[in-house]
Amino acid sequence: MRTQVAIIGAGPAGLLLAQLLHQRGIESVVLEARSREYLESRVRAGVLEHQSVDILREAGVGERMMRDGLSHPGIFLHFKGRNHHIDFADLTGKSVMIYGQQEVVRDLIEARLAAQQPLHFEVEDVRVSDFDSARPKVRYRLGGHEQTLECDFIAGCDGFHGICRPSIPAQQLTVYERVYPFAWLGILAEAPPASHELIYANDSRGFALLSMRSPTVSRLYLQCLPEEDLARWPDDRVWSELQARLGSQLTTGPVLQKSVTPMRSFVTEPMSSGRLFLAGDAAHIVPPTGAKGMNLAIADVQVLGQALERYYRSGSEEALMAYSATCLQRVWKVQRFSWWMTALLHRFDTDNAFDKRRQLAELEYIVSSRAAAQTLAENYVGLPL
Repeated sequence: MRTQVAIIGAGPAGLLLAQLLHQRGIESVVLEARSREYLESRVRAGVLEHQSVDILREAGVGERMMRDGLSHPGIFLHFKGRNHHIDFADLTGKSVMIYGQQEVVRDLIEARLAAQQPLHFEVEDVRVSDFDSARPKVRYRLGGHEQTLECDFIAGCDGFHGICRPSIPAQQLTVYERVYPFAWLGILAEAPPASHELIYANDSRGFALLSMRSPTVSRLYLQCLPEEDLARWPDDRVWSELQARLGSQLTTGPVLQKSVTPMRSFVTEPMSSGRLFLAGDAAHIVPPTGAKGMNLAIADVQVLGQALERYYRSGSEEALMAYSATCLQRVWKVQRFSWWMTALLHRFDTDNAFDKRRQLAELEYIVSSRAAAQTLAENYVGLPL
């Protein structure tokens, strides 16, 4: 088989790239190891920057998002027993959208299938090769049959644990990484959110976050140990700890899901090798405190889609050659913000009394200075591409 662009991975990055290419008349084939049901039910990130919303709408997959998503013009910072509002609309004229990653994926899958474009689930033994030549190849097994897909370019959108990044010779890549000494214990609960906007809490017991997925479903998190045993956290204990850290009268309800998410910052440079381009989690990971993971993936494929369009229209490889450097400028700014939010709100095991007072002083400065609040706001709603 042959196509113009082979896309490995059917998460937000891979599916959105396929949609952007389809709009531009560029052929692609999407290969995914998981099932459609898994992708559409896996609860992940839920905050979309204002420009991510614009990109999805322009891609023709924003109708349900605009109907069912929750527009948020700000967030709350909770510390010293009080909530303090950061008004994005006033500070930047922009807002964010609460719309779960699995919902974005569902919309993109439906658009792909409606357009009758190639999308293969439960693909096995995927291997990429010859991406340092003009004829890259992807070999895989589908339904028990070996397949070979020839293409012009390969987009590695297969996540942190995917096969594309490890296929690049290690000596070509420089990896930057920080692993944090804590994790998030997250629950999805059938309970109306106790706040109309997200609450980020800095508490002596540890960080907590009140988020939501809909007017009837809450998403909440607690700072915990990376090796935390969920058996030690029955529902009653989780709700009690959330109440203590958030200082809010939470509306409790049945816990639908419970998980522990480790925290890391990770960047690989460059984000390409020959005709293989990495996008999303395959190239970088951010701690979830800044709500940037899905947004970075969307920004990557926006840049890549434009570069591929330029190539197929004019034959110029200039934008493709600049892809990695273009994306990394934004990636590192987002890494800085995500690290800063994480350091601002979490308890580190090496912190002493000085560090705690310094954290509180910085929080006080943010909520008392328009300039400081504006810095947080413009990063949170999204830096320009």
